[in-house]
Amino acid sequence: MPTISMFFGILIRMFFNEHAPPHFHAEYSEFKAVIDIQTLEVIEGKLPRRALELVLDWAELHQAELMEDWELCRKHVEPRPIEPLQ
Repeated sequence: MPTISMFFGILIRMFFNEHAPPHFHAEYSEFKAVIDIQTLEVIEGKLPRRALELVLDWAELHQAELMEDWELCRKHVEPRPIEPLQ
């Protein structure tokens, strides 16, 4: 699973040829969540409140890039890195 971004100890990843809806995986310490790219809702798992806020702020800024990476992963092409939250 390629890591497409990393910030404040949070890893953002996508699997190749993943199932719909378009989503990404966020990991922070022992916590994991799956976030829908279009709605920015948690569809599986959980993160601590502050980590989730950071992930959602970042995702909102990079929604178009996340969709582009989603399409690349669906084609088994390495996704492009996305700038971390600063």
